[in-house]
Amino acid sequence: MQIISKFIYHRLLGWNFTGFNEFSSVKKAVIIAAPHTSWHDFYIGVLLRSIIQMQINFIGKESLFSPLTGWFFRALGGAPIKRNGNENQVDSIARLFDNREIFRMAIAPEGTRKKVDTWRTGFYYIAKKANVPIVMITFDFKNKVNCISNPFIPTDDIDADFKFMRSFFEGIKGKIPEYS
Repeated sequence: MQIISKFIYHRLLGWNFTGFNEFSSVKKAVIIAAPHTSWHDFYIGVLLRSIIQMQINFIGKESLFSPLTGWFFRALGGAPIKRNGNENQVDSIARLFDNREIFRMAIAPEGTRKKVDTWRTGFYYIAKKANVPIVMITFDFKNKVNCISNPFIPTDDIDADFKFMRSFFEGIKGKIPEYS
C-alpha cells in the first residue's frame, strides 16, 4: 500500500512533505491540519499517513460507527465519541488518549471547510487535558507540500500559543484559497 500511496502522492499528484523526523517517535498527539478548505484534504492526509506509516486517528459521532459502517471508519483510524449534553467533550476525547497506547488525533482547528477568522479552541484544551503535544501539518495546495511541525507542548498562555501555531500556517493556501 505504501508503494501505491507514494506513486499517487508524489508522481500523480506532485506532492511532497517535510519535517517528519521529530514527529516519527510521538505516540500520542493532537494533530492540527490546516487550512482545511476542501474534501480533497482527506485523501491527501490518508496518502501521507500511508507513506509515513503512522497510525493517525480521527474522532466521529457514535452514529457513524454503526454495524454497517463502523468497520470502515475504524479501519481508517476512527474512534467514536458520544455527543450528548451530559458529558464534557474535551474530557471524553481526552479519555481516548488514556485508554490507548498509541493515539494521534487529527483535527481541523477551523472546525469547518469554510473561511473562519478564529480557530476553535477544543483541540487545544484536549491536548492540555490529555497532556499530549500538538503537531501542526499544512495542506499547502499552492506549493503541493505538507509541512509537519515539531511537537509543541501547549503552555498556560493560550494567546501566545495560538499566535505561535497560527504563524506556522501563515501564507499557506488551501485547495480553495479564499477559504484559507
